[in-house]
Amino acid sequence: MKPRLHCARLALFLCGCAAFLNLYATQSILQTFAAQFHISAKAAGWSITVTTLAVAITAPFVSRLTGRFEQRSVIAVAALLLAVPALMTAYADSFAEVLVWRFVEGMLIPVVFATSVAYIGDRWSGGTVTEVTSLYVAGTVLGGFAGRFVTGVMTEYVGWREAFELLAALSLMVGGFIQFLLPPNRARTVPVKASSSGVFRLPLLAAYAVGFCVLFSQVAAFTYAGLHLGLPPFNLGPAALGTLYMVFLLALIVIPIAGRLSKARPHTELLTVAAVLGVSGSALTLTSSLWCIVVGLALSSTGVFLAQAAANAYISATADGNKARAVGLYLTCYYLGGSCGAIVPALIWERWGWAGCVTLIIGFQLLTLLIALTGWKPPRPELIPTS
Repeated sequence: MKPRLHCARLALFLCGCAAFLNLYATQSILQTFAAQFHISAKAAGWSITVTTLAVAITAPFVSRLTGRFEQRSVIAVAALLLAVPALMTAYADSFAEVLVWRFVEGMLIPVVFATSVAYIGDRWSGGTVTEVTSLYVAGTVLGGFAGRFVTGVMTEYVGWREAFELLAALSLMVGGFIQFLLPPNRARTVPVKASSSGVFRLPLLAAYAVGFCVLFSQVAAFTYAGLHLGLPPFNLGPAALGTLYMVFLLALIVIPIAGRLSKARPHTELLTVAAVLGVSGSALTLTSSLWCIVVGLALSSTGVFLAQAAANAYISATADGNKARAVGLYLTCYYLGGSCGAIVPALIWERWGWAGCVTLIIGFQLLTLLIALTGWKPPRPELIPTS
């Protein structure tokens, strides 16, 4: 039983990798797209926007699929299918085609994401949900970094089309491992409620709001920190700015450890740690030292991923019979927050610069904690097998 349990956890880590491997893959090659398709770098940014928009649109409807089919099959098939739009992107003849296939990619991603979190909530209970969800979120960290890293390196030394061919191959490999390692869920010992009204209960609405604030602060921080570091006295070029994403790897170590330590603790305690890391990290970026800024971004991003782990675990433990629908609504709010995080701080940047943006980011990080402390209630105990 123990090896099977470890296989399930490894498989869920890979589910996180699969979900985020392609999501931000174009972020490091926007200038390449601009040159290839004779468009502006700003227009090339739509290769990310259409994907996140597709995630936000599709996510609330994922539960209709997961309710009819076995969860493992849904996750594995969706992970394998992610290879198709990645491969078609490699053969795109125009930027419009790139956008079409990036949109299709975004429609598949929430199927993996929402069903994986629902799988965790159905298979485990109590503090184990937090621990296993932390492993899943750690997988999203590695996937998000790997997607950016693979496309950046492959584009520079081989070509951007070959980069997407490699992403397609990696998607197939990860999907195959998920199918092999992830065991089917046992039959539930509690009845499933068909009504979706439960997903709009106040504690879950608070969790959705937390998701909005979390990605708002993450996108705002890394978008405008890049602008800040590209100006004097830092004057960092595109290659140097691209290496900033390596700060995500700190979260890869911290999140599983924090998830295990907080296994028997309330979800709000993990979120409190996330808020402390986020606020202190954001404050560090106000210094004139480049290394302090990098450390600050590392702490801030780690806080974001811890908050995401806490929110996902809380939803899995709190939502009753419609976990996938609840996670889908969370994803919609999460990515809407990211969209606002890229746009709203622009108004502040023009007048108050990076200091004004940091003030806004810290405000949202504190708001995240306030929402959780006032809106999150302890989840009701469930009679679900823990093996």
